[in-house]
Amino acid sequence: MSWDERIEEIHRRREMALAQGGPEAIERQHGKGRLALRERIHALLDKNSFAELGRGAGVAERDEDGNLTGLTPANFILGFGRIGGRTCVVGGEDFTVRGGSPTPAGLRKSVYAEEVALEYRVPLVRLHEGGGGSVTGSGGKGSSGPIGESVATGHRFNSVARTLGTVPVATAALGPVAGLPAARLVASHFSVMTRETAQVLIAGPAVVERALGVKITKEDLGGPAVHLKSGAVDNLAEDEEDALRQIRRFLSYLPPNVDNLPPVESCDDPVDRCEDKLATIIPTDRRKSYDQRKLIGMVVDRDSFFETGRQYGPGQIVGLARMNGHPVGIFGNDCRYYAGAMTAEGARKARRFIEFCETFHLPIVAFVDEPGFMIGPDSERAGTIRPGTAAVLAAASCRVPWCSVVVKKSFGVAAAAHYGNHAHVLAWPSAESGPLPVEGGVAVAFGREIAAADDPEAMRADLEARMAERQSPFPRAESFAYHELIDPRETRPMICQWLELNEHRIAALPGLGPRTFYTRP
Repeated sequence: MSWDERIEEIHRRREMALAQGGPEAIERQHGKGRLALRERIHALLDKNSFAELGRGAGVAERDEDGNLTGLTPANFILGFGRIGGRTCVVGGEDFTVRGGSPTPAGLRKSVYAEEVALEYRVPLVRLHEGGGGSVTGSGGKGSSGPIGESVATGHRFNSVARTLGTVPVATAALGPVAGLPAARLVASHFSVMTRETAQVLIAGPAVVERALGVKITKEDLGGPAVHLKSGAVDNLAEDEEDALRQIRRFLSYLPPNVDNLPPVESCDDPVDRCEDKLATIIPTDRRKSYDQRKLIGMVVDRDSFFETGRQYGPGQIVGLARMNGHPVGIFGNDCRYYAGAMTAEGARKARRFIEFCETFHLPIVAFVDEPGFMIGPDSERAGTIRPGTAAVLAAASCRVPWCSVVVKKSFGVAAAAHYGNHAHVLAWPSAESGPLPVEGGVAVAFGREIAAADDPEAMRADLEARMAERQSPFPRAESFAYHELIDPRETRPMICQWLELNEHRIAALPGLGPRTFYTRP
């Protein structure tokens, strides 16, 4: 083959690769309400910014004279691109070729995604649809040994682990995702799945029925109703466009790697904005609930709050926002779920979020309304105390600046998860704190007296009212238990001032080196 012929073949291979699995396969993909992978990549990235790696990789078909007649492309597409003008690596399984189940070149490109993100120290985005584990080196189906084992190159997941500690990783489930791709999906800082088209599975219904005798659909086995509550996936998207939009937004708060600081944006939301509604958002009746997300929205830069993991551990609220253009982590409580009590799931969610903020140098702002760990037999069976203590220790070992605003309850050991090491503490007039909430404290301390009273309920109400008065924030402010007792309307300017005072500390965070977390219980 002459040099001209070889050059011509290079261009033909590239052209053939653009066809993916062919027009019919792409049409079937569209018929299921799903985009083809190249369409997804171009929808995610800034216009004309995709620079592909290994486009001509795949299995060539030749005639008797050795001339190229066709190409089955590697079914993993990988390359560089830009999101909001910033470089990233993006890759995903091509479901139009072998249903996304890895081919030899496809598997190599998939594994290489983390390596190239680490080498260039840029965020990694993985768009998942497909299933399967390993393939033989000859290209046939089968097992090449345990999936983590490779004598020549070391553990296949080593680069996955290193990536999570080095660059932001965001993933999406845009169709059925099973086996190895499912593991890659959850090995991320943020994951999202589409409402109608995505399922996440360790193994599909046929395998489950054969092994366990259970007949079940893919949707019931691993659809959004399952995995948003299981915590395997963070967010729900209405469709693929929404999923890609959420990934772009998530990455906008983060630095390209742990050697850099999160990007600060210009902000036209006044630093001294004081919302009158904050003065009355906490009900005077202690038994009534309120919407803490509305509270958060009135404090942070307008429309900047991006919540993650809402359906998992719903008593805890976590997400990203900006204060005067500075990215921050937001940690709060939803008192409409078990009064905001920390369950085992909520504790795991809080710990993961705290460690994420630590990794990428995000100051944390906590809006505290924590009644304590969830109690009762279900909570004990869930082993809540172990993940709960782990969350507390994650907060205790934080290096990022942390501001805690006590808006209502701050009780028990669980409350300690809402205060970082040397936290700056502000309190509202509605704040109440102590070892136990009023109701629990009265029941423990005066149980016998209440039972023996002529009117037990009247005595209980009187004792609870008196104890609530003693949990007032004013005596604590007088003893300097808070840095400041504030008018709720002052919350935004106070936090912005605190952030400004911490600019030098935030700037020094990348120089402290990679974060190594202590062993947790």
